[in-house]
Amino acid sequence: MKRAIFPGSFDPITLGHYDIIERGVNLFDELIIAIGINADKKYMFSLEERKKFIEDCFQHEPKIKVVTYEGLTVHFCQKNKVDFILRGLRNPADFEFEKAIAHTNRDLGPVETVFLLTAASTSYISSSIVRDVIRNDGDYTKLVPKTVRVL
Repeated sequence: MKRAIFPGSFDPITLGHYDIIERGVNLFDELIIAIGINADKKYMFSLEERKKFIEDCFQHEPKIKVVTYEGLTVHFCQKNKVDFILRGLRNPADFEFEKAIAHTNRDLGPVETVFLLTAASTSYISSSIVRDVIRNDGDYTKLVPKTVRVL
């Protein structure tokens, strides 16, 4: 069974994330969307909200599981018998950053990283841009799945 993890903070999940997940689920028998917990980070949305946004997005997809985790992604992979890490690339800067992490993960554990290029239509979207639009009362709904709603 080919299992992959798509890790991130998903604060919030964006249409870019959604695109990678929709395409990535076809490559693996199971895709684990893993929300990392970083005590040093300030999040706009609670862990429960972020998890619910994602679960609601993919409730129709039995091959997708949503979990939370702390610590190194490679340790999560080892503990849960996950052989692949799925990552999306928006631009050359993403590639350089992700390449270093992929090499480190391969050194720390027997895990391969699979990269998918984001769709051209979503390559400009990041969670930090979405948060900025929300903070400034902009129309964030064009950047996120329908399950992400701010009160």
